[in-house]
Amino acid sequence: MEGKFFGSKLNTVLLLILIVLVGVAIYIMFQNTEVYLSVFQKEALNEKIDLTQPPIVFKDGMLGNKDDLISFSIVPYTKVHGILSYRGVIKGGYFFEGNILINILDSNKNILMKSNAVAKTDWMTSGPVSFEGNIDFTSLKKGAGYFEIHNDNASGLPENDKFVSIPIVIE
Repeated sequence: MEGKFFGSKLNTVLLLILIVLVGVAIYIMFQNTEVYLSVFQKEALNEKIDLTQPPIVFKDGMLGNKDDLISFSIVPYTKVHGILSYRGVIKGGYFFEGNILINILDSNKNILMKSNAVAKTDWMTSGPVSFEGNIDFTSLKKGAGYFEIHNDNASGLPENDKFVSIPIVIE
């Protein structure tokens, strides 16, 4: 045996089959690009948003300790409805026993609903902590409001309160 790869008919056939399979996989992937789009890209396609324009400034319209919020899946002025899953990263000091408080406020900052999210990384740090949760907007009054991320202030002292409020539209 000479050790030639292309000299063997079996190796040549297998290589051709592999090339065809890769081609078919790429074709299928491009036919189903919607599966690979982010939620924002899907909304942009549905609402005909021009993605060539500069993105929304993340902190625009937010209240409170907005520099504590590193990232969040709900951008300001998002239209929310139904059961919504969310995730984010916030600087430490907001958690107690791995929980962070979530409040949904009306436009006058009155609490409509209280909930909580759960830390997904080590919460006993002053560094960034990932968290996630779900919230049901179906029973809430429609209109402008705020999604508030509030520290779980075990002391109860107002001077230890920290929060970030993101403006939303409840549909």
